[in-house]
Amino acid sequence: MIKLPRAVRQLIDSFERLPGLGPKSAQRLVFYLLHHPEAQLQEFAGRLVALKRDTVLCKQCHNVSEHDPCQICGDASRDKLLLCVVEQPLDVQAIEGAEVFEGLYHVLHGSISPLNNIGPDQLYLHDLVERLDGANELIIATNPTMEGEATALYIVEYLAQAKQRGKNINQGLKITRIGHGLPVGADIEYADGVTLRRALEGRRAV
Repeated sequence: MIKLPRAVRQLIDSFERLPGLGPKSAQRLVFYLLHHPEAQLQEFAGRLVALKRDTVLCKQCHNVSEHDPCQICGDASRDKLLLCVVEQPLDVQAIEGAEVFEGLYHVLHGSISPLNNIGPDQLYLHDLVERLDGANELIIATNPTMEGEATALYIVEYLAQAKQRGKNINQGLKITRIGHGLPVGADIEYADGVTLRRALEGRRAV
């Protein structure tokens, strides 16, 4: 069997590490790129470098942004008494696209998944309490999956313990779970605007 050139093998290995890409898909992508002019590949490489260089995580909500604070946290017209917890930045984009939510967000960057060795300490979870000072409602909008449900339950228990420790959380804080407009097992980022609107409007107390 003829070995592929080292540069080809290394790029295939890199693509295989991306979610949803197997060996065959990685190979097809690499050979597709081989047919592109070098100038286009240089432009593509530059955009990959800029992905980290020109983005930051908002220190308040942890959303991906060009600036800190992000556009949403810096918007004085947003309802600062209403906070929505989501798993990923793409979930923020999806909910914003539905144009029904006027509060702020808190992005966890994942969900609790013991099988994948992801616990609460691997998420942006423990600074959530500080953001609830004076808040009236916390919407838990984690995905309706086993991991998302486990994360939602952990948040509820964590906040109850924080109250017992005397943390400054509004005693009348309403904690709700995103409604069932989303099918079980689906991800928020793939939902359409109507589905998200129904899910937000149908949120329930936890």
